[in-house]
Amino acid sequence: MPQNKFRPKVEELLSFADVTINGDRPWDIQVHDDKLYARILAEGSMGVGESYMDGWWDCYSLDQFFYKVFMAGLDAKIKPLSYLFEAVKAKIVNMQRRSRAFRIGRHHYDMGNDLYRCMLDKRMIYSCAYWEKASNLDEAQKAKLDLICRKLDLKPGMRVLDIGCGWSRTAKFAARRYKVEVVGITVSDNQYRLGKELCNGFPVEIRLQDYRSLDGVFDRVLSVGMIEHVGYKNYAEFMRVVKKRLKKDGLFLLHTIGGNRSVTSTDPWIDRYIFPDSMLPSAKQLCDAFNGLFVLEDWHSFGADYDKTLMCWFKNFHENWNVLKKSYDERFYRMWKFYLLACAGSFRARMNQVWQIVLSPEGVPGGYQAPR
Repeated sequence: MPQNKFRPKVEELLSFADVTINGDRPWDIQVHDDKLYARILAEGSMGVGESYMDGWWDCYSLDQFFYKVFMAGLDAKIKPLSYLFEAVKAKIVNMQRRSRAFRIGRHHYDMGNDLYRCMLDKRMIYSCAYWEKASNLDEAQKAKLDLICRKLDLKPGMRVLDIGCGWSRTAKFAARRYKVEVVGITVSDNQYRLGKELCNGFPVEIRLQDYRSLDGVFDRVLSVGMIEHVGYKNYAEFMRVVKKRLKKDGLFLLHTIGGNRSVTSTDPWIDRYIFPDSMLPSAKQLCDAFNGLFVLEDWHSFGADYDKTLMCWFKNFHENWNVLKKSYDERFYRMWKFYLLACAGSFRARMNQVWQIVLSPEGVPGGYQAPR
């Protein structure tokens, strides 16, 4: 078949990652359609992801496959011309401008609360858990929430802002355990509605609102897993908004996935199917954004914990598929499996990181004591 002429090149690339076509190891790929080879070389990661969704290939252990691929740097070896167009567009256009703020909510977070109930922990926390002393996902997410509250040194009666509050469980945890008042904002209608319901009776206000339209002043500000949707053109504005909303003696905690190098666009497959207009900030980009605005009090890195978190999420998703398949088709299953396990492989390879950064407007008198 003509398509087979592309197979040797793909085999050569995969050999650098110790991956064999139609091999018998868990990380080897099983090819069902020989058109795969040309598609990968022509389309890069988009071709890899879409062909998996289409059933052109399989792998017993996708997380191990991607770990090996990322460790070998294969993601950087195939860059189709279309990638250049996307990179230029991201340079010219502000893809995360205010008029597009609610797009990510509609595309990703509003796809169904049933999906996230089945996949996440009992509190529906959709960010990296903290596994240092935890033995299961519920314990690890509770430990992460308590770590955030302790790093912010929450005291009864404080007014707290949660930028990107998800389904409100972080806000509810802080209000119940630390007796604070919380305002949480989200760009997801589903999160807004369920969050209001879950926080009924607690001193928590949930708003459907973009961060650029915030008002009021707060003792503490936190943002967990949200700046990944802000975009490099807006990092500095985001930091200015936080500075404006935070009291001079306040603290700001930023929890984010981070990249090892500065980028101005995201992976095309992730952009199309999972997180449109998303982008992972680098340490340099974040430091440039808060330069002159904040004092850096603490920088805590625990990205390896996201590998374990994602594997738990996939296990929950897979084990609940009999329930979820009433609402989602088989192609969605393959897309979501690809997303979760590819991400697990990226964190295992230390290609992506998780950071909790504590900032203060003027420096904590006598120094900040960082909890762990």
